[in-house]
Amino acid sequence: MREKLKYGPLAGILIALVGIGICLVVYEGDYLWNAQEQNLFLYDRHFLEEMMVKPAGGLSWIGAWLTQFFYHPWLGVTILCLWWAALMALTAKVFRIPCKWAFLLFIPVALLLLAIVGVDYWIYYLKLRGFLFMPTIGWTLALALTWGYTGVPQRRYMRLFYVLVVALAAYPLMGWYGLAALVLMGTLSWRLDGMTQLEKVVATILVLLAVVGVPLFCYRYVYHETNVADMWFAGLPVFTMTEHYDGYDYPYILLAVYYLALACCYRKRPLDSGVRRIMVWSALQGALCALLAWGVYTYWYKDSNFHQEMAMKRSLELCDWDAIIQRAQHLNEEPTRAMMMVKNLALFRQGRLGDEMSLYGNGSLHGNTKLPIRMMQVVGKSLYYHYGLVNYCYRWCMEDGVEYGWRVETLKLMARCSIINGEYQLARKYLTLLRQTRYHKEWAEQQEQLISHPQQLKKDPAYAPVFPLMGYDNSLNSDLSIAESFLMNHLARINTKQPQLQELSLWGAIWTKNISMFWPKFFQYLSLHPGQRIPLYYQEVAYLYGQLEGQVDTRRLPLDEGVALTYQRFTERVQQYPGMSEQYLSEALKNEFGQTFYYDYFLNRDQQLY
Repeated sequence: MREKLKYGPLAGILIALVGIGICLVVYEGDYLWNAQEQNLFLYDRHFLEEMMVKPAGGLSWIGAWLTQFFYHPWLGVTILCLWWAALMALTAKVFRIPCKWAFLLFIPVALLLLAIVGVDYWIYYLKLRGFLFMPTIGWTLALALTWGYTGVPQRRYMRLFYVLVVALAAYPLMGWYGLAALVLMGTLSWRLDGMTQLEKVVATILVLLAVVGVPLFCYRYVYHETNVADMWFAGLPVFTMTEHYDGYDYPYILLAVYYLALACCYRKRPLDSGVRRIMVWSALQGALCALLAWGVYTYWYKDSNFHQEMAMKRSLELCDWDAIIQRAQHLNEEPTRAMMMVKNLALFRQGRLGDEMSLYGNGSLHGNTKLPIRMMQVVGKSLYYHYGLVNYCYRWCMEDGVEYGWRVETLKLMARCSIINGEYQLARKYLTLLRQTRYHKEWAEQQEQLISHPQQLKKDPAYAPVFPLMGYDNSLNSDLSIAESFLMNHLARINTKQPQLQELSLWGAIWTKNISMFWPKFFQYLSLHPGQRIPLYYQEVAYLYGQLEGQVDTRRLPLDEGVALTYQRFTERVQQYPGMSEQYLSEALKNEFGQTFYYDYFLNRDQQLY
């Protein structure tokens, strides 16, 4: 009976890890895939040397190496769960946690899980490479070093010598986690057998001196690119922009408190109990595990739009326009502007922009985050590329590379911009780097094949649609970091007879709601598409502007009969709400007219751009 109960917690741990892995793959697969796109690991000696110029560089190097496996989310998650299993086993071994306290082993996994799924939009802003894996690796190594300390025989001050070696070797490789290992050793010194009172005091003093002195020594003689205030936190992500954002670092703080509490409560012998007590404790642990699961679910970042953005970005990388449109058709809440812009790009690529741009919701819901996010960091650079502003795309990739470090996504876009500009030598520079990765080597080789046969660029789905959109002077100017506003005003100012680019120019003029800018674009559109049906949205714009100004006889325009009837019905419904605020009218008429330009023009003015 005792043996059966002994293996019960092991089965529970296995089931829990499998369940966590399935949840991560199903609900966070696109997020994890994008995490590896925001990462970069090169199988190159110079890359390793670059990582090692900062404390915790070795830990970050391993974390970046493991992050690349999220290219296949199931593979990265499998590695992560196996590492968590090892961490749980090591935690039980180091602190002698018996089966009846197996619940304690789930706590660090829960906190490490929240450190991954609670990052939200910081995925674009954090500069620490491998941050998704680093706390798992760091604590595993810290516990391994602590376990080694407990196993060192206490002869001739060998434990004190061990502390000294760890202090000098662990900090450069592990940063903060090396210091955490030292603190655990110092705490356990008071709980272990075989040490005299003097040795315990000396070990504690040695740990304190090492925690304070080693970072200062490294700052003075080894690392010259790290601020002195950051030396003690090397290896931890910094959740600070112009101000610090609380909440994101709580899992890291609680993990440190958890392991320190275990060290303080360390017992010389593992606890044991009878069968009845084990059964009682098993029931209690089940209740505590349920409470822990509820806490993880509560603080799991569940913003639907964030995950939709991640999925759309993945489809955008593959130029899978149908997948983007299908997602836009099945949204459960108001979309963000980034989602709207990606959806409109997909519709344009499919030749459906004028008829369907307002069918799937036209919102501007801000992301559920405290961060001052910019569309530029989310999809802005890709939008610039796909709309032909390759110089702006390249410029932002360069600035982000300098600010946040080089990433796979950035290098890919810079390579594409260079190729489409005919700067093949520059493109090879970025492709050479991507060839040193595990999962993007094939992509780089495909681009090099295109460079070797430039005529194939006109057929490639990532390049062919962009060439017609580059028929203007692509000079550089300030976009004030507001991608949508700059892009739409830029398109509205273009004068061209190229049909695709001219339709974008018409769309830009509609976006500005500038009537005098619209009419020349509209009549040019008619001349470039003689005898063709005008997309419904463009018809509604022309009819409304004709009614507002009275300078164009809309009866002479090739408009559908339903356009005028819809406008008449709209005005009648508005008159049914005399004296009502614009916000009230917006909600009252959204279901009936939210897909029309009339609604957008009068009741959907406050689009929050970012």
